[in-house]
Amino acid sequence: MAPVPISPIKVGHIDDVQELRKTKPTTIPERFVRDQTERQTLATTLSPSSSPTDDIHVPIINLSKLMKANNNNTTTTAADEFHTEIVKLTTACQEWGFFQVVNHGIDLSLLESIEMVAKDFFMLPLEEKQKYPMAPGTVQGYGQAFVFSENQKLDWCNMFALGVEPHYIRNLKLWPSKPADFSETLESYSREVRKLCQNLLRYIAVSLGLKEDVFEEMFGVAVQAVRMNYYPPCSRPDLVMGLSPHSDGSALTILQQGKGSSVGLQILKDNTWVPVQPIPNALVINIGDTIEVLTNGKYKSVEHRAVTHKEKDRLSIATFYAPSYEIEIGPLTELVDDENNNPCKYRRYNHGEYSKHYVTSKLQGKKTLDFAKI
Repeated sequence: MAPVPISPIKVGHIDDVQELRKTKPTTIPERFVRDQTERQTLATTLSPSSSPTDDIHVPIINLSKLMKANNNNTTTTAADEFHTEIVKLTTACQEWGFFQVVNHGIDLSLLESIEMVAKDFFMLPLEEKQKYPMAPGTVQGYGQAFVFSENQKLDWCNMFALGVEPHYIRNLKLWPSKPADFSETLESYSREVRKLCQNLLRYIAVSLGLKEDVFEEMFGVAVQAVRMNYYPPCSRPDLVMGLSPHSDGSALTILQQGKGSSVGLQILKDNTWVPVQPIPNALVINIGDTIEVLTNGKYKSVEHRAVTHKEKDRLSIATFYAPSYEIEIGPLTELVDDENNNPCKYRRYNHGEYSKHYVTSKLQGKKTLDFAKI
């Protein structure tokens, strides 16, 4: 979410999907209708009863088992549990790029509060939300991000995105006055999510055989941004995409899926779109492009997308955590081994430059990562 100057971009008319939903159209506007190829991949997962992915579940990591072992009074049982959980984390990062974390330490009432203010914001009248517009080519405010042309297909989604840390990336004109407790709730939530990201990166470092503070030392003052996504029901979910397939440019992404929402998140696993079934009070974690580069491809970012539902809406809250824009990154030397067929796969680059490249490119699978490949 780098605050980069963008030259004027013509995006054409963009319908607000919540307003469209009020009329419950049986005909979907052409800009939302996906081409035949994408519709075929939608059809494979829209019918759960016939889906071959029913028995495939994203790994679950119990953070409390990792945290306990940091105690000075660690018991043999706690040490064993730590080892078991680290092995599970390694598998999750290496084979999935996604996992759900339980016992993450964030107060459940805070999860409920952020969900409530997000939903309350999206339920405001359109003219109120439009006071905080997302300018074309930028990624803060209300609207649709990653739209760069007048004929580009649009996602069946409304977004509200804000830069959070460090403070200089905040555009305070876009922080809403309604709901009244929005800013205070977001501050508290973001503070707790930041701690969770720092903890997870420590254990990810351990899983790689690195010293646990390697990422924290390298990242400087980490950049943190939040994006709230609201997907209204759609009369023709077989024709539209909630959110186009993409990988995240961050180091880690923390996703909170709204309680009672439809199952919308899908990840690409072995060329099959696998739905991520929400677990009550769990958070979904995914590896971003930055960790893929730093680990020289050992831990890969994974393509994911969101689909819509005919009758149910969906809310999700994504937090993106990444190195400072000033940091230069590239594969860690410990994870490059020319002699054993693991040569350096990515060049060194300035993270701010990659962030600028990411937010000024449309969502298109893992194409943005070509920026870093040798």
